[in-house]
Amino acid sequence: MALHVKTNVNGDAAEFLCEPDETLLDALRDRLGLTGTKEGCGTGDCGACSVILDGRLVCSCLVLAAEAEGRSVRTIEGMAKGDELTTLQRKFLEHAALQCGVCTPGFLVAAEELLRRNDNPTEEQVRYWLAGNLCRCTGYDKIVRAVLDAAKDMREHAHA
Repeated sequence: MALHVKTNVNGDAAEFLCEPDETLLDALRDRLGLTGTKEGCGTGDCGACSVILDGRLVCSCLVLAAEAEGRSVRTIEGMAKGDELTTLQRKFLEHAALQCGVCTPGFLVAAEELLRRNDNPTEEQVRYWLAGNLCRCTGYDKIVRAVLDAAKDMREHAHA
């Protein structure tokens, strides 16, 4: 029996039909065509599928699609404004904080949420916040440096 879900995704009303056991990850990708959110493990261990659900960072592979009913979901597609990258996205490019790209959307979503909550994190806080996101390619240092540099730029532009 398919369920009818009405939700808000990246600021826009969205509706889809899903199976009762379908994950939010699968609904985003297969029902709504938002393929930026990636499946890395399917068990909530890697963070590649990270999204913001009602202001909370979650692994979308562990959330049922039906749980999005009446709630707000923010994905990687909701970051940039058209072709204009965010400061955080630009810093990931500048610091070469990506290689294969599978983990990148999850890292960006998680890091954006961190910077929304704390505009001046320490390196330790960045590493702690991103601990739920795994990367097999970069060694993490470039990612952490990109987040710290983005935070610095965002603070400077907020006070300018």
